[in-house]
Amino acid sequence: MTDAAATAAPIQGNAATAQPEAMSWDSKTRRLVMLYVPLACFVLILLFPFYWMGITAFKPNAELYDYKTYNPFWIGSPTLDHIKHLLFNTAYPRWLVTTMTVSICATILSLFASTLAAYAIQRLRFRGSQYVGLAIYLAYLVPPSILFIPLATMVFQLGLFDTPMALILTYPTFLIPFCTWLLIGYFKSIPYELEECALIDGATRIQILMKITLPLAVPGLISAGIFSFTLSWNEFIYALAFIQSSESKTVPVAILTELVSGDVYQWGALMAGSLLGSLPVAIFYSFFVDYYVSSLTGAVKE
Repeated sequence: MTDAAATAAPIQGNAATAQPEAMSWDSKTRRLVMLYVPLACFVLILLFPFYWMGITAFKPNAELYDYKTYNPFWIGSPTLDHIKHLLFNTAYPRWLVTTMTVSICATILSLFASTLAAYAIQRLRFRGSQYVGLAIYLAYLVPPSILFIPLATMVFQLGLFDTPMALILTYPTFLIPFCTWLLIGYFKSIPYELEECALIDGATRIQILMKITLPLAVPGLISAGIFSFTLSWNEFIYALAFIQSSESKTVPVAILTELVSGDVYQWGALMAGSLLGSLPVAIFYSFFVDYYVSSLTGAVKE
């Protein structure tokens, strides 16, 4: 019996050590299949258009139109001709300045109006305030193509057609509803007791808004600002309809209408314009990404 037990002990020990190794291998395989493979596919699908845009912007025309000789997924002889043509032979710098001006002004105007609306709906607590907030959000769901005709009539009557002011005043029609809905949810997470203490001390509503609520709501304001700036920068329908002169066009409209002659597409310049046009949005987002993430987790906890 003693010899049998002595010989069985190493076998049991080997089985015990082999089982954790098998379990660890199974967990690694499961983690690879369930996490890393889908994540790699998602990153590839998400970043491939930007990669294709980047290599097309720096490819010479010979490589762009001859895929039999050159690799379509790589650059053989990089060139800056497309970027030079875009910056010095077109009005691209003017388009970029116009787009930046319209986006910044529309964002500031939308944040100002949506902050006042969200604070009034959430803090003043008047009858039917919840329904007003819901109605404002439902206004965001209205397609811009439906609002195009009445807005076009107003733009013509006010004499704003073919001016950046037409876009600055029309963009808030779809920016304010969403920003208001977003800030209502953020103001709701700020403890109301802070404002009650200020009211007892004799502060007015404007003072409470400026000195208490807005400093605590900075992440929410930045999140709404990122949304407004990005949407204004990439807007196409209103910019195409309300701006006709080449010098006053925004980047999304100009690179499509000015760099296409009939059925001839200047692919290098088109991709270069898209690449340079996406950089300001990426830079703006990178500066405030921490505030944007913190706005998704709420504000001050009671």
